[in-house]
Amino acid sequence: MKTKLVACLSVAVGALMGVSAEAKTLRWSSPTDITTLDPYAHTESFTTSMLHHVFDPLVRRNRNLELEPALAVSWKNVAPDTWRFELRKGVKFHNGDAFTADDVVASFDRLLDPTSRARGNVATIVKAVKVDDYTVDIMTQGPYPLLLNDLAGVYIMDKKWMQANNALKPGNIATGVTTAASTTAVGTGPFKIESYKPDAGTNFVVNTDWWDKPQHNLTRIEFKPVKSDATRVAALLSGELDLIAPAPLQDLQRISAAPGFKVVEEPSLRLIMLTVPFRPELKAMPGQKNPMLDLKVRQAMWHAIDFEAIKKRVMRDKSRNTGTLVAPPVPGYSKDNDQPFGYDPEKAKKLLAEAGYPNGFKTKLNCPNDRYINDEQTCVAIASMWTKVGIQTDLQTESRATYFPRQDRFEFDVSMVGWATLPPMDGFSVLASLLAEQKEGYGGSNSGGLANPQIDALTRKAAVEMDETKRRAMLVETLKIARDSVAYIPIHQQPLAWAVRDGVDVPQFADEYVRLWFANVK
Repeated sequence: MKTKLVACLSVAVGALMGVSAEAKTLRWSSPTDITTLDPYAHTESFTTSMLHHVFDPLVRRNRNLELEPALAVSWKNVAPDTWRFELRKGVKFHNGDAFTADDVVASFDRLLDPTSRARGNVATIVKAVKVDDYTVDIMTQGPYPLLLNDLAGVYIMDKKWMQANNALKPGNIATGVTTAASTTAVGTGPFKIESYKPDAGTNFVVNTDWWDKPQHNLTRIEFKPVKSDATRVAALLSGELDLIAPAPLQDLQRISAAPGFKVVEEPSLRLIMLTVPFRPELKAMPGQKNPMLDLKVRQAMWHAIDFEAIKKRVMRDKSRNTGTLVAPPVPGYSKDNDQPFGYDPEKAKKLLAEAGYPNGFKTKLNCPNDRYINDEQTCVAIASMWTKVGIQTDLQTESRATYFPRQDRFEFDVSMVGWATLPPMDGFSVLASLLAEQKEGYGGSNSGGLANPQIDALTRKAAVEMDETKRRAMLVETLKIARDSVAYIPIHQQPLAWAVRDGVDVPQFADEYVRLWFANVK
């Protein structure tokens, strides 16, 4: 009986696979799920990449990650602080509503609302103003060289739908505010969401009325989050999936050796780092002064981490150790800044003693266990290394679904964060979001409470500097201050590895976005 059942299941699976191939369905999985369908309620890049299948920005990145027109067809400066955008005509939202300037203005009003979690991604934008039905002016806080870069990450929503569904105000995953847009997405993009079930899966169907000429041949996308590496790999190798992104580092060799499958690898733009709390006291030491306010303590914490051991044992020699907060291709990167503190536990102990902590101190270390490559294992190693020099580390890991809202609410001492300089793909992203004090639209992801007047002043100067040479020099200078003051502790540049079955062509991008409007399946 069991043999017959297995045979029947095999026939059924084979039939489904045949239909899937004929219908050009791509089935894929990641350990991460979509956080929300509201594009302004979060700043998490995986969710942003998924929502890009549904929503279009005014400008977008092409297959070479270069900026090109999308819902805007052209733009120009009409004043030092004003950009005029001519909008694409004839575009329809998925529900049939016509796209006009009203949608752009309503989207920016929503994004710029003080309660928007994504407000910090556009810190220099003041407002959007309708000129006519297909012309919009976007005003900034003075000249701003990266406006187009930022706009590539701003998705345009349907004003009529937002009005009808009481969603003109944004949701926010940090505060728990939800709206109709949290579970329903109406965009102009290449795919429509057919079903959305958090933690279970999201299905997309092709938008046959998309304004652009498709470069893909998909009619359907079936996405399923699978946290277990072993389960995800098994599903790929058994034919249940066409793509897994990322692929577990420990399984790359086995997947490559399996007939009919291949691994695609390249360096990611994402750097993994630890936040350092600059608040008066630690969660682990209530009522006592925060030891990490002392530079020597922060230096000791950096010297106590054996990054080579993490690279070899945890990351399978696929990561790159770093001493700075941006990857080499990103404007603002400098080799001089990219010098990790050497592993020296004895020096770490000496620095702790000089700072007045010869017996160490206590701290909490919080990390996600399903967001970055081997994130939990990396934090386990760091906690052990800190404990060996006297820093008693209470490690707590959890799913990203609860981790990032807690991080936004400043509930952690030291915590892990990854940054790929998105959406602008520029070092200014680190300055504006991670390093600047959290005020005036800046510091949206500054969860450590860092407040450095030098950094804040340079950030604001770089924001309006139109001379590219001078602007990049400001980025380098700011990142040097961040390194020398140990504003964060950089860990490594994350590797990027995907695994696909033969017959699946999905281009890989250094920003880790999975752009399936470029995918083709056989």
